[in-house]
Amino acid sequence: MARNLFLKLLNASLADARILFRAGDADLFAGNAERECEITVRVNRERFFSRVLCYGNLGMGEAFMDEDFDVERGTLHDLLHVLLRNRLDRKVEGDPRLALRILGTRLANALRGKEGNVRSHYDIGDDLFETFLDPTLTYSCGYAGSPDDELERLQLNKLDRICRKLDLRPGERLLDIGCGFGGLLIHAAKNFGVTGTGITISRRHSERAGARVSEAGLARSVRVEFQDFRSLEGEFDKVVSVGMMEHVPRSQYRRYFKSMARVLAPQGKGLVHTIGCNTFRNEHDPFIQKYIFPASNQPRLSEIAAHLERNRLGILDVENIVRHYGHTVLRWLEEFRRNRHRLDRAKYDERFNRMWEYYFACGIAAARASDSAVYQVLFTKDCAAPMPLHRV
Repeated sequence: MARNLFLKLLNASLADARILFRAGDADLFAGNAERECEITVRVNRERFFSRVLCYGNLGMGEAFMDEDFDVERGTLHDLLHVLLRNRLDRKVEGDPRLALRILGTRLANALRGKEGNVRSHYDIGDDLFETFLDPTLTYSCGYAGSPDDELERLQLNKLDRICRKLDLRPGERLLDIGCGFGGLLIHAAKNFGVTGTGITISRRHSERAGARVSEAGLARSVRVEFQDFRSLEGEFDKVVSVGMMEHVPRSQYRRYFKSMARVLAPQGKGLVHTIGCNTFRNEHDPFIQKYIFPASNQPRLSEIAAHLERNRLGILDVENIVRHYGHTVLRWLEEFRRNRHRLDRAKYDERFNRMWEYYFACGIAAARASDSAVYQVLFTKDCAAPMPLHRV
């Protein structure tokens, strides 16, 4: 029975936590009996147990989307954090008998046919992002000066640190590859006096970013173009790319870095900010791949370093700010819950809303307990150029 096998797995895996599952009239405890139970899960449908056993995080995500369970005590991201930090997959690998039983359950389920294996397609628009992003519309990891920082402060901290890491000076030419809605370009032009060029292959981003540049009164100093990085021309003093590399296919990494090296001035600097992988094997989360970011990558630091080296770009600084991602996504989740009532229910139904909430919960848990990273890699074309004594 899937329920019993599920509880057996958690009892063997949860060394530092205890979870109560309420299924019908039954109270089912799993984990370390000596720990206080801080999370209670209401199981609304028995199939919850088999879905999680068969498909891991994808199964749990789809179970949440379909209201097979709810978290009554604690939060969804607390639950995912506990499961992630206790490394259930490794515990299964270390127990051959348990692994065989779970494999048997998965095979039996496969013969019956997978549930929810066809990706739902939603016409995601600006209205969704406006429910949870700050006024800069920055959709990447912020930087927390304090755990209590509000979302806009997190993003302004991040934008300012990037500009200071690049040592932006008035009159310099800044290129933003994958500029999104133009938040970094606007911040850099307003506060550091640069002239900026942004490129994006999203028509929606380019149009909205251009409008925001005009609204900020920066049309003479900032321009945004609908353009692919492979066709870049010209010369820039500083180059930045935030939240884009994770969407670049690995087969294009060589061109991505070669393009930056080609347009960077002889004494120029660049910075790549990307979600990354902090381990040798990059295991893609099936829920995120299926529903949120299909075909996305988590580049390893070694991959980034190798491509910089091949293009004779010297690494000046590497910082992993993944813990700040947890604070950022928590603020996104809070904003989404506060504002989602504004969304068109015909366009974004309850299943979509729960999918988006699960996505945020995954991000918070991953920032706290996974092998994911958020790298900021600062580099230069001139290794002999002056360098500050201290990191920003």
